[in-house]
Amino acid sequence: MRSAIPQFLQYLAHERNASDLTIKAYREDLFGLVEFLEDQRGSTPKPQDLSPQDLRGYQAALQEADYARNTISRKLASLRSFYRFAQRQELATTNPASPLRNPRRQRKLPHVLSGGEVNRILKTPPVNDPNGLRDRAILETLYSAGLRVSELVGLNDGDLDFDQQIIRVRGKGRKERMSPLGSFAIRALRRYMPTRNRDPKEPQSPSAATFLNRFGRRLTTRSVGRMLEKHIQVAGLDTRTSPHTLRHSFATHLLDAGADIRSVQELLGHKSLATTQIYTHVSAANLLAIYEKAHPRAR
Repeated sequence: MRSAIPQFLQYLAHERNASDLTIKAYREDLFGLVEFLEDQRGSTPKPQDLSPQDLRGYQAALQEADYARNTISRKLASLRSFYRFAQRQELATTNPASPLRNPRRQRKLPHVLSGGEVNRILKTPPVNDPNGLRDRAILETLYSAGLRVSELVGLNDGDLDFDQQIIRVRGKGRKERMSPLGSFAIRALRRYMPTRNRDPKEPQSPSAATFLNRFGRRLTTRSVGRMLEKHIQVAGLDTRTSPHTLRHSFATHLLDAGADIRSVQELLGHKSLATTQIYTHVSAANLLAIYEKAHPRAR
């Protein structure tokens, strides 16, 4: 089975155009199963050697180890995908993961900032130095376009169209979409871009990275996370706030203002409407909180 997994990962990369993060998750899920089975059996099984009972034992071990239900569901989905590939490659005759049932999904409402809290953190980076101008441009762009951090750090100069007020975004699975960009974000980007000190080895072309680190190279997702942690402390916001919180807030604020859910789905780049519907629950919770606070006979 160890030799079949790299073949599957290559298939994901070259034929399914999966992202590096997706491939990393599949690798961890599948080798996690292999290590469990090796510990149980004392040897490495072949794909055709496994039965649904073997995988149910693995699922039970994950539950006993207190893995989150969503994590278990993802691992089972990885196994199903791997075995579909194994059947096509004639490495297995059946898919022993097919009969397995996912645990009931654990749906937690995402942490969302109020409009006032968003304004506080957007105004936190100073505008009298290049790093502050960059950080403000990052925060304004994340909130204005509802981007994932991976999408933000993947932006190139050629993706920005200030005249049309749109940006080209490469989302999950490298799927592209066009996202509108608000005037505050455009203003912040215009102020930041002339201050960049680009590494001379980096390309000076439309494919050049928009957001740079102190060495003049493309910023990483981890660097954005560290930057935000610093500004969260200064703004005095909830420690649950992360770069993704700005994306959650973007979607929730649009729905609160009456935006159509399918339009929000398009803006977020969600493949399924069900993924976007979590924000309708957040909006409903916000309305209930306002009602309970304002109505004299709500309690």
